[in-house]
Amino acid sequence: MSFRIEKDSLGELQVPADAYYGVQTQRAVQNFPVSGLKPYPAFIWSMAAIKRAAANVNSALGLLDQRLADAIDQAAAEIMAGKLHDQFVVDPFQAGAGTSHNMNTNEVIAARANEILGYPLSAPAKEKPVRSNDHVNMAQSTNDTIPTAIRLGALWRLNELVQTLRELQEVFRQKAVEFDDIVKSGRTHLQDAVPVRMGQEFGGYAKTIERNIEKILVAAEGLKRLGIGGTATGTGLNAHPEYHARMVKRLGEFLGMELYTSDDLFESMASMQDAVFFSGALRTAAQDLIRIANDIRLLSSGPATGLDEIRLPPVQPGSSIMPGKVNPVLAEMLNMAMFYVLGHDTTITFAAQAGQLQLNVMMPIIAHCLFEEMHVMIGSVRAFTEKAARGITANREKASGWLAKNAILATALNPIIGYEKGAEVVKKAMAENKSIIDVVVELGYMTREAAEKALDARAMTYGGLTDTPAAG
Repeated sequence: MSFRIEKDSLGELQVPADAYYGVQTQRAVQNFPVSGLKPYPAFIWSMAAIKRAAANVNSALGLLDQRLADAIDQAAAEIMAGKLHDQFVVDPFQAGAGTSHNMNTNEVIAARANEILGYPLSAPAKEKPVRSNDHVNMAQSTNDTIPTAIRLGALWRLNELVQTLRELQEVFRQKAVEFDDIVKSGRTHLQDAVPVRMGQEFGGYAKTIERNIEKILVAAEGLKRLGIGGTATGTGLNAHPEYHARMVKRLGEFLGMELYTSDDLFESMASMQDAVFFSGALRTAAQDLIRIANDIRLLSSGPATGLDEIRLPPVQPGSSIMPGKVNPVLAEMLNMAMFYVLGHDTTITFAAQAGQLQLNVMMPIIAHCLFEEMHVMIGSVRAFTEKAARGITANREKASGWLAKNAILATALNPIIGYEKGAEVVKKAMAENKSIIDVVVELGYMTREAAEKALDARAMTYGGLTDTPAAG
């Protein structure tokens, strides 16, 4: 590998000759060989967006030469479009606050901007007109760009996340309609309970997803309040008085987002509460998805020795030793993915409380975990929806069979014969393997006609009270 020599305040260092990044990025690569992970595209995109907006605003304020601003704008726009992402090489576990990622961004944009102006990577540094700190980073600090990038990066994939969840919601809604004629045994404590319609069961899943989407959208509102312009500590030192408001407006214009200025730059920079709140909404969705995946696994269990009330599409063999076995692998995958999301939310919570005074130095891992949560949730929910949920079919015979054996149907008799007599009927029916109707008639508590009416399983699923007949 060939190298070029670059210099910073700590001295000289070899940098790969074909690298767009510079000496400060190279130091970070050497200092943090931790995970081998690279920045999320959302983090690269959002930082480039900030640099692009800053060049526009600073040139409009007369602080940055228009020729340099245009080159920075073009370079940043190219990165936002997906170019040069291989040049972002700093591990997520890096210097506090994200200085290394900020400088990686500054150096790559400066190098590309100089190239646009006719100065190749090999040109002497002193000849290149665009400088990473003075021009690309003008009126900025790591301390206000990184928290702003966290917000924008999450908002960048918000619509994709919401749409993915809406697709699962819609599939469950369709299943609720398709399965609404199936009356089955309800279960509480994993024991027999009063009847439900399978459509009601799946309708509950659809509403659960809908409610979680609402919570995510509410939590996302806080991310739209930006603290860019606070620079190092929130005072706005080295930034034009109009910079903050103009930056928010400019970012909103070319990102197509509704963004807000901050009423307190110190709070917007030092507190990570908006990221924690948004991650908390993802955590809430994750725990509900875990619950639904567990239900799907139970309902499809067996088939010979389990509930077997629904069937999942067979997508792969389930065992290396048991021929013909097929497992609920997509539901299992969704469980694992959501456990992972919960772990990242915990990391974000601890990292957010670890800030001190005017700065949270744990922002790089907050950014990584938040973007990872969204990425994994989008991918896992999408796969579960398309490869499992959409292909669920009902085993009507098995659902009806379990219901026919359910002595808890006698619950509907409570308003008619009372709880104690109902319990007597259930115990006798189970002990003698008789039907509830036969036993209640045998004991003289109801006529057969009245019992059959009261024990209409489908009618039970609509709630309310059963009419009280005369005892026979």
